[in-house]
Order: sequence, then structure tokens, then C-alpha cells
Amino acid sequence: MHPARLMDGVRRRGLGVGRWVGRHLSPERTFALSFAGMILGGAVLLDLPISSPAGAIGWVDALFTATSAVCVTGLSTISVSEDLSRVGQGILLGLVQVGGLGILTFSAMFFIILGRGLDTKEQDILRSVFLYAPRRDLADVLKFIFVSTALCEGAGTLVLWVRFCREIPWDEALYLAAFHAISAFNNAGFSLFRDSLVGFQGDAAVNVTVMALIVAGGIGFLVLDELYRRVFGNHRRLSVHTRIVLIASAVLIAAGAGLFFLFERDRALSGLPWADRLWVCLFQSVTARTAGFNTVEIGALANGTILLLVALMFIGASPGSTGGGVKTTSAGLLFMILWSRLKGFEDVHAFNRTIPRDILQRTIALVLASLMFIGFTVSVLVLAEENGGSLAQSRQRLAEYIFEAVSAFGTVGLSMNLTPTLNTPRKLAVILTMFAGRVGVLTLAFSLARNSVRRPFRYAEEGVMVG
Repeated sequence: MHPARLMDGVRRRGLGVGRWVGRHLSPERTFALSFAGMILGGAVLLDLPISSPAGAIGWVDALFTATSAVCVTGLSTISVSEDLSRVGQGILLGLVQVGGLGILTFSAMFFIILGRGLDTKEQDILRSVFLYAPRRDLADVLKFIFVSTALCEGAGTLVLWVRFCREIPWDEALYLAAFHAISAFNNAGFSLFRDSLVGFQGDAAVNVTVMALIVAGGIGFLVLDELYRRVFGNHRRLSVHTRIVLIASAVLIAAGAGLFFLFERDRALSGLPWADRLWVCLFQSVTARTAGFNTVEIGALANGTILLLVALMFIGASPGSTGGGVKTTSAGLLFMILWSRLKGFEDVHAFNRTIPRDILQRTIALVLASLMFIGFTVSVLVLAEENGGSLAQSRQRLAEYIFEAVSAFGTVGLSMNLTPTLNTPRKLAVILTMFAGRVGVLTLAFSLARNSVRRPFRYAEEGVMVG
């Protein structure tokens, strides 16, 4: 065949493949597939003998750990400090960093550095992740994300390094500081200490640094961008999105800390100095929404505290952040919807603005879909339970299953010591839950659904009794 005809045939096939990809790979599918591909690649690397001092950790555990890292959850069926070598821990940390920011973010920034720019599909995907309104400065936003990440993680590493140097050699202290700073900013919750951060329960430097990193990573990069331009630029008015995020985050932190003290003042906080009690309450309120570190034994907390943590984990972080959950904006909008209905208003208003109805409908759908998915996970955990133990023990495990499912969906990483005991079916259920929680249950549903054309008509309306 003539070379010109051969090249023309290759070009046509390439265009055909490109059109097929453009038709079938929606932004939601591309976003979900990027995380799935990163998880599978990470699982292969973690399953290598070089990643563990005792050899391969097993494919299911490698897949579980990779999913937990890419989805910045922190749940682990293995001991990160003992079962992973330095190479394995480095791979884990890399997965946390890429998972926190998103593989598409790294790809887009790479193309921008090369001067290639972003096509329309790539911009749509990134705007759906990081932007709540159309903007033209997407490249500037991506640069801000990487610069702010480097600054926050670098500052956190420096403070923790100075603190850890008091007790361990400087090189080991630097490694521990970098690991925990990256894990905290990405809201992952992985720790190289066997008891997480219980040993630093009353340490002001560690508590303040880790909490600051968690909050900075959890409020969303667009909120950080607006705050930065408000302080150092000429940006004066904060958007409704940023105001809702800041108010909801402050209320949740304060209310969570106050309720934690109320429930645990005679239990986990009993006998602690007042300064330590303050740190424990604040820390658990902050970390419960997405991070997964702990300074108290979670399995020993009262039922009221467990219920509180479940609520905080379900809400989670804010949109466009490194955290999961249904998001603080969803919680805020649900409250405003209820308030507007009680006041007799048809529209929802916030800060002299009207919230679009499609956003309100999406919020309600998101919360309901999330509850249904968590219910499905709890059902799998219960039905896959191995027979044994008394009825009282079975009732206790039900609470542990609910806690585990919400923790996985909210990409939190807290556990009532259940994770290491999971069998294979339950591990797979938790893996799917972590993936859905990080990608987003609606995004996952849209990625699995076939492309459909909206009907150009409406049926006649008919009422249905409710309530």
C-alpha cells in the first residue's frame, strides 16, 4: 500500500476513535476512570514484594490500601508502619497526594506547563470539580492549587519537623513530619504511629498544625483562592459559596467540639487536664469530618459520641477540596430549604441571592443517594458477617458496621477497630464505598448511565399526597 494512503487510513481511524471517545467519555466517566486507573496502578505497585518487608501483602489488601490512599480515606487492613517498607510508604504517600488533588489536575497542569493548553472537554471536567461558576482563569486556578498545596504542606512539615526533632533523630523526624503533613492536608488520615496521634493528645504544636492542615485542605481550593485575593488583592466581596462553606465549617467545628465534651466529659476526657480536654474536643471535631486521625480510642467512646461522629463524617468537607462526604454546602442548603419551607417561601435565599432550583434538586438527590448507598454497604457488611458470637455482640457489630460504612463513604478513615477484621466480601464492599464517596455518588451514577437525549416535552401534572 502506498505510504500516503496508509497514513490517510491511520488518520481517519484516529479521528474515528477520537469521535467515539468524545461521544462515550463524558466528563463524569473521565473523572471516575481516572481514579479507577490510579487505584489499579497503585494496587499493582503495593502488591510488589519491594513494597513490603515481609513480601507481597496480597492483592485484596493491596487494592484496599490503594483505594484508601487514592480516595484519601485512611482506612487500612494492614499496618502502614509495619507491613509497608519505605518504598511502599512512599508509594502510598504518592497515591495520597495524587488522589487528593486528582490525577486530572496533575495532567492539566502538565499540559499547561508545556504550553499545550486545555481543550473544551478537559476544561469542563476540571470546572465540574473545582469551579462552582464559569471562569476564564482556569489555568491561574490550577497554578494556585499547586502553589497553595506546596506552601501548606511545606509549612506543616517544617513545624512538625521541629517538634519531632525533640525526641527522634532529625532525618527520621523529617520523614515523619513530611508524611503526616501531606496526609493531613489531603485529609487522608494515614499515620506512621501505631496509635495514630494519641501520643500527642495534649501537644499544642501537633494539634494546631494538623488541624490547620485539615481545615485548609477541607474547605476547598476556590475558597482558599477567594480568601487569598480578599486579603492580598482587590477582591472585596466573598461569593455565596465561600460564605456558606466558612459558616457551615465554623458551626460544625464549634458544635462538634461542644457536643464531644458534653458526651465524653466523664469518660474519655475524665482525668485529663483542661488544656488537653480542649485539644481533644477540637481535634476530634475537625478530624471527624474527613481526616481520620484520632487522639482518643474511637472504640471506647459513648454511643452519643459515636452518633455525633457519624453525623460529622456524613457531612464531610467542602466541594472542590481533598475531602469527601455530602459536603458542607449540601448541609447548609438543606437547612436553608427547610427554613424557607417553614417560612412559606418558594425560593431559597442566601446573602441577598436566590439559589437556583436545579442546585437545590441536585442537593436533595445527592443526600438521598448517599443515604441509600450507605444503606447498601451496611447491608453487605451485615449479610457477609461470619457466624459466631452472642446476640449482644452481633448488635454491637451492627453499630460498628454503620460507623465503618459512613467513614468509608465520607473518606474519613476513623474505625471502631473493625477494618483489620474484615473478610474479603466486606473489604470489596468498603472499597466500592470509598470509591463512590471520593468520586461522588451522583458522578458515579452519571458515569454508568447511558447518554440520553432530553425529551422536548412534558407530561400533564398530577398531584401526589405526601406527609
